[in-house]
Amino acid sequence: MSTLTLTNVKITPIDAPLGATVTGLDGSQPIAPETILELKQALRNHHILIFKNQHLTDEEFLNFAFNFGSLFVPPDDVPVLASEPGVTPTIIPVSNVDGGYTGTGELPFHTDHQWTPYPSSGSLLYALEIPTTGGDTYWLNLNKAYETLDESIKNRIADLKLITYNPFLNKPGAPRSRYRYDQDAPLISPVFPHPLVRTHPESGKKLLYLAHSTEVEIVGLSTEEGSELVEKLREHLNQPQFYYQHKWSVGDIVYWDNQSTLHYRQAFDPNQRRVMKRISLAGSRPF
Repeated sequence: MSTLTLTNVKITPIDAPLGATVTGLDGSQPIAPETILELKQALRNHHILIFKNQHLTDEEFLNFAFNFGSLFVPPDDVPVLASEPGVTPTIIPVSNVDGGYTGTGELPFHTDHQWTPYPSSGSLLYALEIPTTGGDTYWLNLNKAYETLDESIKNRIADLKLITYNPFLNKPGAPRSRYRYDQDAPLISPVFPHPLVRTHPESGKKLLYLAHSTEVEIVGLSTEEGSELVEKLREHLNQPQFYYQHKWSVGDIVYWDNQSTLHYRQAFDPNQRRVMKRISLAGSRPF
């Protein structure tokens, strides 16, 4: 594994299917243009960047994030995490205390905002407090997952469109389906079909653009054929050869490419505090 030196900044690939660690960078300070470009290229190459030992105010965290893109803003009629009517917070508290979001339970592998017309390009998650055990986050390499499919499957799925239904419109306590079996049921929100095989807008890499448990439907296939195909693809995705497990340290900021990865969170003890802040960056229509 090589280490790239940029003044005092080092980008070191980790021994995993994706990821690189960034050290020697203070996110509260202006970053040289050539360093920003190197970081953007490193994200394309490695899918996630782990910035160590950061100490940022909310304003500094925002300024740091804006080196990489503008803020993700969902349509008013398409709710996402922390949405209120017409308003989504700029910085979302991902926390089990003080009115934060996502609780303490397991969160299956997913990509954020896949049910929106223009899913976010990436997110930055900043760790302020962490539990002694549990609460690790895993990221999964969707390019590697696609590349390891059989050629027959690649050909079969090459031109298929996938609808991902908005999980924030489920009734509280209602069972969640992994596939839309009742295709005659009235829609309660707009839907936005996206390619099942997505092309990364910057690297050109092919990506298997499918979450693990969110309700989906493949356009043009029968319920039986579509659900069987999705379960087969999800079984393929669920392999350790595709993911990296991150054990958080206070001061970590992980910046992940939301277009080329899934992420998962371990459950953790509800009696312990886990306090993080997330900023999501604007993306484009998948193709």
